[in-house]
Amino acid sequence: MPGFLTLLGSNRNYRYTWMGQVVSEIGDHFNNIAVFSLVLEQTRSGLVVSAVMLARAIPAVLAGPIAGVLLDRLDRKRVMIASDLVRAVVALAFILTLHYRDTWLLYVLSGLLMFSSPFFTSGRSSILPKITTPGELHTANSLTQTTQWTTLTIGTISAGLSVAHLGYQWAFVANALSFGYSAWAISRLRLAAGDFRPAPKALTEAQVVRPWHEYVEGLRYMRSTPLILGIALVGVGWASGGGAAQILFSVFGEIVFNRGAAGIGIIWGSAGCGLILGGAFAHWLGRHLSFRGYKRAIVLCYVIHGGAYVVFSQMRSFLWALVFIGLSRAAVAVSSVLNFSQLLRHVPDGYRGRVFATMESLVWSTMMVSMMAAGIASQHWSPRAIGAVSGVLSSLTAAYFLWADLTGRLPEPAREGVEPEEVEVHGEPMV
Repeated sequence: MPGFLTLLGSNRNYRYTWMGQVVSEIGDHFNNIAVFSLVLEQTRSGLVVSAVMLARAIPAVLAGPIAGVLLDRLDRKRVMIASDLVRAVVALAFILTLHYRDTWLLYVLSGLLMFSSPFFTSGRSSILPKITTPGELHTANSLTQTTQWTTLTIGTISAGLSVAHLGYQWAFVANALSFGYSAWAISRLRLAAGDFRPAPKALTEAQVVRPWHEYVEGLRYMRSTPLILGIALVGVGWASGGGAAQILFSVFGEIVFNRGAAGIGIIWGSAGCGLILGGAFAHWLGRHLSFRGYKRAIVLCYVIHGGAYVVFSQMRSFLWALVFIGLSRAAVAVSSVLNFSQLLRHVPDGYRGRVFATMESLVWSTMMVSMMAAGIASQHWSPRAIGAVSGVLSSLTAAYFLWADLTGRLPEPAREGVEPEEVEVHGEPMV
């Protein structure tokens, strides 16, 4: 804690980034809880929840390649501010859904909101080594990690209670204001001219008018580096069951346990508590693991994650269900933290935007299929059965990672990013 306070007091750029993160991420969860609660209140249908999630996932996938190329070509700070301002307008427009009850409006606004998001989230990951010194990066990444999961916990619980007592409109207004505040905070960042832009490179005329070539170049880099590709595929494996889990959080809170918006918020908040505890443990663990130990830890984490989620889905006691969803997310947090530290160590600055955006797109693409399958399955099977299957699917990524490790397919690449003694573990897992 003293290190966190020292960093916030001494590093102006990080302080403003952190302030924007706290407010905007709490606002995000107000929107999430309000939208899913509204949908279930109106339709009582897991299929419609699935459709809303797909309406968010598809634009996020489509935006990934564009965001990656722009973040590796343009001023990342300006791209992030533009993303915040667009999202503020879209978030406020959700108020229209309270007067026009057609679900298509929820789909459109959800899609616009998520299309704008990768420009900010991947940009924040890309600039973090730029706004901290090598000596500060250890603490900065740890604080960013802990803050993200703390805001998840606070945001979801407070959003659930707020929606239950103050209504949906307040939640949408709060989300819009949070994006405006984040844009202001990012605008306060100061570095030498050009430092928010990656090192320039010569672009051919074809690359200027066809940025797809740059995106493909990023894919080739990922494919040529087995560890980076392996981390990306682990995310895909998690998302095969993780997409269904996103839908089931709302269904379990609203329908299975019959606790309304507050129940949804409490389940998400318990997941956030697990993430915080997992992140704290990974902070300690990452300092002591060898590269070989890191790979074995990833395998163990996904076995625990999937197993705990299966148990969560079968629990009749709401309290015990919260305990096991927390354990499941703690394991996700440890794996995400350790994986992100590897990315910071090995990915060069000129590729960071494309690598982070591509991984985000891959996860959303897989989640899209998982959500669609869960939505269709909800018409024929119980939420508990679907939850058990999603937990097993998420655990299968452990088998892939173990096989790749045992067969020598995951050697440690050259350290081209941030040196290990300069980096703190950090990650942004989906919950």
